[in-house]
Amino acid sequence: MNLAVQKTLSLLLLLVIGFLLRKKLKDPAQQKGLKTIILTVALPAIIFVALLKAEVQWDLLALPIMALAFNFTLYFILKFSLPLFGLEKDSPSYRTYLLLFPSLAPGLSCFPFLIEYLGDDALAWGALADIGNKIFVLVIAYMIAMSWYFKINNDIKVGNGEKIKSLLLSLVNEPINIVIILALVLISLGIHLEHLPVFMSTAISTLSNLMTPLVLIFIGIAVVFNWKQIRKIAGLLMIRSGLTFLLSGTILLLAPQLSYAAILVLVVFPQSAISFWPFAHMASVTALEQGNDKNWNKTFDMELAVNILACSLPFSTLIMLTVFSFGELFASSTTLLLVGFVLIGLGIIKPLLKWFNLIEYEPALEKETHSS
Repeated sequence: MNLAVQKTLSLLLLLVIGFLLRKKLKDPAQQKGLKTIILTVALPAIIFVALLKAEVQWDLLALPIMALAFNFTLYFILKFSLPLFGLEKDSPSYRTYLLLFPSLAPGLSCFPFLIEYLGDDALAWGALADIGNKIFVLVIAYMIAMSWYFKINNDIKVGNGEKIKSLLLSLVNEPINIVIILALVLISLGIHLEHLPVFMSTAISTLSNLMTPLVLIFIGIAVVFNWKQIRKIAGLLMIRSGLTFLLSGTILLLAPQLSYAAILVLVVFPQSAISFWPFAHMASVTALEQGNDKNWNKTFDMELAVNILACSLPFSTLIMLTVFSFGELFASSTTLLLVGFVLIGLGIIKPLLKWFNLIEYEPALEKETHSS
């Protein structure tokens, strides 16, 4: 059996174990605790080990800029394309999709697969790229959310300087970012993992080994099988994924000399699940709206936002497993462009059917009106 397929089956087994543990860990507080361990202990440890073991070249510091450019590119594409899929422009649903979809959460959905399939170098590249994504989800997404809030509630004045300051501090104080900065400082001094005391390197490496099983078990526990929600959101998730494949394929056409590992990072990193941070900004805005004495206008659809997050993680996991199971196939720009167009085609089937039905319905309605 193909080695990549065996690896995929072993990871799927961990997902099944997580699914079987759902009844044992159905309390949201327990799931939150597991997620906290992943994001504050296991993930920082694995990134620290990867950076200190990898040969990080300083020209790779362009990766955060590329990730931030991706966030903005997807944002502006969706800004003009979402109304074509039945979302009324400037509606709460439109703003909810537009703020969530350009964001990435690679820690839960991408990094475990990078380390399992590609190794330390690939994970180091992903960690560096995530710095740019963090700037988008923590700072820029918040500023966009607040600008929408002020626009539709223009008679309400709420100071947001302190909030922006606290978000900037969150960017600096987050464990993952502290670890990246510390690792880059050590590398610049010529200190790698083998130069650390044995007890320290062993402890950190042991913690890093928790990452993949914990993440996959968490996904198995948290996945929601609500088919009505999945049908509603899956189409737009396919379009998001398809647009991302097209962007990755276009970059690969412009830079065909990339290594196999670099190509797969280019493909899977932007396919990461949607980040929780824009949802947190939406919750802050909703709290401001509900706290006003006057009648308030809804900036976001919070119920829709929860459903999007619930569907995004398993969808992203499925994409990751597919790409890595057929890695050589997805290292081709032709494949990426073809898959991108296919996913977009699948995503627009339902809106197209509605559009054709509307065209058929309107002449029939006119004919009925004239005859009466």
